[in-house]
Amino acid sequence: MYYNTSMEEKTTLNYGEALKEQRERLGLSQSALANKINTSHQNVSRWESGKILPSIDFCVKLADFYGVSLDELVGREK
Repeated sequence: MYYNTSMEEKTTLNYGEALKEQRERLGLSQSALANKINTSHQNVSRWESGKILPSIDFCVKLADFYGVSLDELVGREK
């Protein structure tokens, strides 16, 4: 899913894909999401493309908006 395992068994997450999946699950455009959480669509685009990571404040805001945990927000499975 979001996990990429190297030969050393290190695991990294593709946060951008996880964020995009949550947005698309609700059928929202980047602009619509940006308006709902008070940011720009450029920020949403950068988060989803992996160019930048959202601040922890926006992660909490996104998790609350989507009704998921922070782990679920970023595609982390235990």
